[in-house]
Amino acid sequence: MSLLVHSAAPDADGVVINITPQRAGWRYVGFRVVKLAAGKTYAGCEEAREACLVILTGKVDVTAGLQTFTALGDRADVFDGPATSVYIPADLPYRIRAIEDAEIALCTAPAAGSGSPRVIRPDQVGQEIRGEGANQRYVRNILDDKAEAEALLVVEVITPAGHWSSYPPHKHDRDAYPEETFLEETYYHRLSPPQGFAIQRVYTDDRLIDETMTVETGDAVMVPRGYHPVGTPYGYDLYYLNVMAGPRRQWVFKNDPAHAWIMKK
Repeated sequence: MSLLVHSAAPDADGVVINITPQRAGWRYVGFRVVKLAAGKTYAGCEEAREACLVILTGKVDVTAGLQTFTALGDRADVFDGPATSVYIPADLPYRIRAIEDAEIALCTAPAAGSGSPRVIRPDQVGQEIRGEGANQRYVRNILDDKAEAEALLVVEVITPAGHWSSYPPHKHDRDAYPEETFLEETYYHRLSPPQGFAIQRVYTDDRLIDETMTVETGDAVMVPRGYHPVGTPYGYDLYYLNVMAGPRRQWVFKNDPAHAWIMKK
């Protein structure tokens, strides 16, 4: 099975991507993208799984249990600053109503149901710059390992045209803390202008996995294990939304030894 997942036409619920642990052949990460026309709704309840609803574009109301959060989201495009998101504990019913045409990413992972629903507003998103030169990218930490959650790690990254990201190639596929942690991961890609493309490779040391993919706007890539660099060509900025989860909620990675010298330049 290819690690590349294309968006489909919306189903009756508006779902265009649905990566389940069963589909991916792993244990932790779930990822969906829902498109809703103004006035339409999407309802769900993640059994034994926590969720982070990332409002990609548009404006929505979100009801989680007995709480309703109104008029969330103000992005016309995913490149327009950090997202507004909603954290929802496991087993809590929720409902999304689109005030205007909207796109929402639903990121899920196993959880017991601790904590309370809350809005994560753009000014609460930690921002940082990583890398130098053509390796520079802009990171928006929605749920990092210091934020309140049970398993989920959620981050947006903007990679400027002609740059590389998740580079040097790194992996996090061993449960060997403090040297490395095991985290499954999905990448959800968007490009500006939208007719562009990017390149992502996923490979392991033994090359049992070695897949190089052309990704376009709306594509997702599954990373069960291995290194996973991504690059975007001249003229096209790349956005991706990362979802990670595993047995330990910490991101500790290992660079590919063949390319680790780049960090010493």
